[in-house]
Amino acid sequence: IKLEITETAVMTHRAALTPVLDALSDRGINLGLDDFGTGHSSLSALYQFPIRVLKLDRSFIVDLDRSESMRAILAPIVALAGNLNLEVIAEGVETEAQRTQLQAVGCRLAQGYL
Repeated sequence: IKLEITETAVMTHRAALTPVLDALSDRGINLGLDDFGTGHSSLSALYQFPIRVLKLDRSFIVDLDRSESMRAILAPIVALAGNLNLEVIAEGVETEAQRTQLQAVGCRLAQGYL
């Protein structure tokens, strides 16, 4: 079983969710952090919670094939997630060009109309 929780929910309800997420993880539930990059203090969630999946918000992907700045932001995020042994999924992938750019920065999994 995989459970996704939004970054905003995790950061807003941090104290209450910490024991709940730990208990779910202990029971073998695979936890994913959804909409990563849209909330605040998101990097701290990567080590404070038993997250195994990082879902990159669509806002990172929309202009990926046209924006060198966005690729410069996304590449280290994907690398950091890899260093933390997190599975990375890009949300909102709609074009072949976006998929190609994601592969170039090391993101293997995508979700979207493509």
